[in-house]
Amino acid sequence: MRLRPLLATVTAALAAATCLTAAAPANAQRGNACSPSVSIEGFSDALDKTTYEGTFVGNFSALAVNRDGRIAAVSDRSALFTLDRKTLRPASVVPLADESGAALDSEGLAVDRDGTRLVASETEPSIRRYARDGRILDRLPVPDVLRVAPAGRATSNQTFEGLTFLPGRRTLLAGMEGSLAGDTTGIVRFQTWERQRGHFALDAQYGYRTDTGLNVSETTATPDGRLLVLERGFTAGVGNTVRLYLADLRRATDTSGIDTLTGQSGVRLVRKTLLADLVNCPSLGAQAKQPQPNPLLDNIEGLAVTGGGAHGRLNLLLVSDDNQNPVQITRFYSLRVRL
Repeated sequence: MRLRPLLATVTAALAAATCLTAAAPANAQRGNACSPSVSIEGFSDALDKTTYEGTFVGNFSALAVNRDGRIAAVSDRSALFTLDRKTLRPASVVPLADESGAALDSEGLAVDRDGTRLVASETEPSIRRYARDGRILDRLPVPDVLRVAPAGRATSNQTFEGLTFLPGRRTLLAGMEGSLAGDTTGIVRFQTWERQRGHFALDAQYGYRTDTGLNVSETTATPDGRLLVLERGFTAGVGNTVRLYLADLRRATDTSGIDTLTGQSGVRLVRKTLLADLVNCPSLGAQAKQPQPNPLLDNIEGLAVTGGGAHGRLNLLLVSDDNQNPVQITRFYSLRVRL
């Protein structure tokens, strides 16, 4: 089912049921191509400025796939939603809080093999394990250097933004949004944990260089162990920049014992390859509520691999964080990627 005629004219019926269905491989529909490797198959604004069981549906900062195939979506206003895979309609919502009952600034989400949720908050930062009913089960250790100053060298609201399990779910990776004090601007750190006897212990750390003026907004593992990295920026009066990269940790230097990252000789950063600058995607009739270089764009923060894998072709679901702002949109995007 092609989405453009459906999603360009959102109605009350669409708010009740909207389908994001990938129709063809990335190189099969040139009119949908964002780049030689990426095509956009559709988008949906049906959940924009809606509520579910009294909870605002929006502020989405991360996506993950549940064991049953449904979509887990975390809001940075302390709500964890389960969405229907096809219609995206909310099926449940669970409030999240820290150990004292205070709200979280939740930015990263991963679902473990037993269905528990790992949620990254960029406030401290922290990563907590939650049961499906929202109970805290555990809290992972965080290196002191990654904590917000004065406890560490991170900047407030520039810490854990992406969270993902590598294949096999033995290794967890969190991507920092911004650079640490002392590190060269644009070089951010990716921290990993290794599963050991039911708990997660600190493991290797890597440096990743973002494009000038951009920050990491999401990290998601591919089935072959590489990473999809979203880099995002915003310029008032111009709009958003969103780029999708493929990153490879192999041969990157473990930077956990390196005090400052300045691009120095002998420290190999994570290699990355541009898959698409989303400004080049066809707009598919999308409308923006504020200036954008492409009306399709908004503050895209969440990314999940929802299918594929054969011959390097993946189905992706992306979502924008509307910040509960009238000039921003909660928008879902269906992309096809050929690695």
